[in-house]
Amino acid sequence: MSDFFEVALSRRSVKVYDPNAHISQEELTELLEMAGRAPSAWNLQQWHFLVFHGKEVQEKLLPIAYNQQQIVDASAVICILGDLEANLNINPVFDPQVETNEITPELKEILAGQINGAYKRAEYPRDGAILNSSLAAMQFMLAARAKGYDTCPIGGFNASGLADEFNVPKRYLPTMLITIGKKLQDGRPTDRLPIETLITYAK
Repeated sequence: MSDFFEVALSRRSVKVYDPNAHISQEELTELLEMAGRAPSAWNLQQWHFLVFHGKEVQEKLLPIAYNQQQIVDASAVICILGDLEANLNINPVFDPQVETNEITPELKEILAGQINGAYKRAEYPRDGAILNSSLAAMQFMLAARAKGYDTCPIGGFNASGLADEFNVPKRYLPTMLITIGKKLQDGRPTDRLPIETLITYAK
């Protein structure tokens, strides 16, 4: 198993990929399954993965992603969709736990009350979708690096155009694209601000 710190420190945002490198659907599924192990509020798993795998569909995505060459040269592209209606997952998430006595029906009802209360707040569905789907996105990128693949998160794309072109239901919010493949060129090394400037200990 790869050392986590080695994986995290070696991850770079790679933008130049080998266009001849292939990733199988089985490998993508394995990585997305690992992404889906990310934590989420109430374990509602507020994400959905729209997969662009194959040059033809990646070419369709290209103009929506402002003609960034990595879109077609990467082995695949994942669009991370945030779930604006993840409260609809209450029964699929909690009913199996009730059936196996991991939680009581009473606890399920308490959790359902908390969830439905949150989703009645105007700002929460969008905030929750972005926050939780971003956790899955980062986990996907780290899993990919551990398997020897490179990735790049992309925020520069036409989200509404993507939703229209690929018939994304209104339930989902496109939050980012992630290219994945084998690098032809190293990602640009970047420095980080001194950690001391980013830490405040509460008193």
